[in-house]
Amino acid sequence: MSSEYNKILRVLWIILFANIAVALIKIVVGRMVQSTSMVADGFHSVTDGASNVIGIIGVKIASRPVDKGHPYGHKKFETMAGLFIAVMLFLMGMEVIKEAFCRIISPVQPRISTASLLALLATLITNIAVSKIEYSQGKRLGSDVLISDSLHTKSDVFVTIGVLSTLILIKMGFPPIVDTLASFVVAGFIMNAAYGIFRRAGSVLVDKYAVDEELIRSTVMEFESVKDVHKIRSRGREDDIYVDLHIMVDPQMSIEQAHELAHEIERKIRSVVCENIQVIAHIEPFEAEHEAED
Repeated sequence: MSSEYNKILRVLWIILFANIAVALIKIVVGRMVQSTSMVADGFHSVTDGASNVIGIIGVKIASRPVDKGHPYGHKKFETMAGLFIAVMLFLMGMEVIKEAFCRIISPVQPRISTASLLALLATLITNIAVSKIEYSQGKRLGSDVLISDSLHTKSDVFVTIGVLSTLILIKMGFPPIVDTLASFVVAGFIMNAAYGIFRRAGSVLVDKYAVDEELIRSTVMEFESVKDVHKIRSRGREDDIYVDLHIMVDPQMSIEQAHELAHEIERKIRSVVCENIQVIAHIEPFEAEHEAED
């Protein structure tokens, strides 16, 4: 296993224990004060921990080296782990909505105490720190799981702010229906986080373009030997991008010169886009009629 994957796993384990602690505090205190929004927020934090477990499994599989059955490696297993996180969030959001409807039918007056508010404030500070650390590490290590999970935790921050505000309002004398309505807001944040993670992971799995085509074209056309470039395609993740393109050159160029040109183009694209990119260039002879067609 590479050092990058070891670092990703280390971050996930630390975040896992932090999320478990936060979830337990919210659920226990929420049950004690009979706050549906706080309990819902606690279960949202449970999915944070569960997503960490899924992330750990995904990273372990993704760290496997290239083999005969997977010539491009196993990195997309980490991306797939992000999809599982999105599904878990969606199911949790549905459960929160169901619980909120039950409280509308059978309302309960939450018993808010200063201690419960302080406990929730402490979990909020923890979530903010976790989200920032996880996102920065995800960008630094190029990890889909860490970035997806940080977005998950970030949604938890906004949810907790909403719940904290709601409990303060109830303590000030507002009706308990405010707590139930806040649960729907919690569910909305959970669903939104699920959609964001699904869109990010799905884009990689369905091979959405990874690099702007015009950026590749302008970079390649800087070489005087290149007459034209077309059929530019790209796919992959930020830490594992693949680009293939057709390059048209003078028909009199030797195979050796064309080979060296392809390597120079690959080095240039890496310097412009990122180092984690593989370029496959198909060399074609440039003909006058091609220019006329264009």
